[in-house]
Amino acid sequence: MYKHTAVIFIFSAFLSFQFTFILFSLIISGLHFLLDGIKKYVLNKEIVKKYLFFIDQIFHLSVILFVVMLYDKFYDCSFIIEIPELKYLFYILAYILILKPTNILIREIFKFFEIKLDNLDTEKDELPNAGKLIGITERILTLTLIILGQYAAIGFIMAAKSILRFKETQTQKAEYVLIGTMLSFGIAIITGIFVENLITKL
Repeated sequence: MYKHTAVIFIFSAFLSFQFTFILFSLIISGLHFLLDGIKKYVLNKEIVKKYLFFIDQIFHLSVILFVVMLYDKFYDCSFIIEIPELKYLFYILAYILILKPTNILIREIFKFFEIKLDNLDTEKDELPNAGKLIGITERILTLTLIILGQYAAIGFIMAAKSILRFKETQTQKAEYVLIGTMLSFGIAIITGIFVENLITKL
């Protein structure tokens, strides 16, 4: 918990690119520690357990948003390093979000809807972690194409995914992969469109 909180403080202070944000980084990391501490006590509550991940992320994001708005009210942004265009930070954030965070989000969505393969651990003819790599690659390509405005080309990526073939007895697995694919593409597309619309309003 202490190491995790320290990482939150260091990254929130460093990635703010503001000398004056250090105090606010302490507030973010302190509230993060408090929320994670509370979370440990409600893990055993079955009524909350199913929704805990989503509730936890909403609270964490709300804390960050509140602290940043508070900082913006009392301080003017003065970047430590010269940033030619703010849009590049949004692009970097978008790519970060579609990597590990999206993997975790998809996993938690599967847990929430209790979607799992009965024989997931018994498959012997699959490459370890290949599914994760495919998902990350397709999201990077999808986001890049959206940023470049090549929406039609996304269809080629989806078509490439269709080469997967399953036996008639593997309906469950086919549905599992299809759900994961739709979530993966959906998150990448929504992220790309949101960032593009945000940048046009800067």
